[in-house]
Amino acid sequence: MLTLQKNMVFVTRHIRSLRGGTQAVLAEASDGHHYVVKFNAGHQGANLPFNESVGSELYRAVNLPSPAWAPLLVTDSFLDENPACRVQTMDGAVRPEASICFGSRYLGEGGERLLEILPGGSFKRVNNHACFWLSWLIDICANHTDNRQAIFMEDQAGWLNAVFLDHGHMFGGPHGDEQRHFLASRYLDPRVYQDVSRESLESFLQVVQAIDVDGLWRTIQALPEDWKTDSALSAVSKCLNRVSDGVLLRNVLDTMADAQKQSSQRERRAAYGPRRKTAASVTSAVQHGAGSEQNEFPLQPRTIACA
Repeated sequence: MLTLQKNMVFVTRHIRSLRGGTQAVLAEASDGHHYVVKFNAGHQGANLPFNESVGSELYRAVNLPSPAWAPLLVTDSFLDENPACRVQTMDGAVRPEASICFGSRYLGEGGERLLEILPGGSFKRVNNHACFWLSWLIDICANHTDNRQAIFMEDQAGWLNAVFLDHGHMFGGPHGDEQRHFLASRYLDPRVYQDVSRESLESFLQVVQAIDVDGLWRTIQALPEDWKTDSALSAVSKCLNRVSDGVLLRNVLDTMADAQKQSSQRERRAAYGPRRKTAASVTSAVQHGAGSEQNEFPLQPRTIACA
């Protein structure tokens, strides 16, 4: 039985289905905003809405850019009227149950250009490179079991600002029982990790240790009861213990820096070998849905801190 909160936002209009393992849909809600809605389908793992919401809040706690989110009511009438919302399983198409689902605010709502894949030459146009280091540190502490996902929003001057999303594999994954190597949570293209100074690494440690753990727990307690599984609560408790351990954080940062140094050395050695073909175009984001070619042009480099 659904326990409805006062002023609950509910899904009103199906726009289109989105690709990806969660089989999310883009929909309009009663607050007038567009959301990427992820249904509470059992085959995806019971911890998915918890991971998405708490991961978003954890990123917000360290000032990492992540889309706004909201618990959204998906009703029986909406699901009956929109068969495109059916989820594909091993047993065929299944209608999700009416429930309170996780909704991530659609980044392209205002017509912004969203990019998912960048050719190597475009990384110099990314404003917030340092945020990828802080994101990686948070993901290691949160036992993120998949590559970090990010969308690049292009401003009018041609600069790219990364926004981090898809937190469903944090805290041991949707089922809460996965363990992966720390490199698994890194952004897939290591070129985004520019060299950072020891001072920058120390600043990341200070930011993480300043997390308001009690405030985060209060936010967690306010989540829908069905989202708070025992395994999810246990996993986030371990994560918050890690971010409070200064010695552990320093060891993790040193390991990250060493791993990235080795990766950079391999890239430099590879550069002297046969030239490989590189991506010639930029693909629009999963949320945006349409491919587009990126025009390169010179820009003066600048740096924007992420915390």
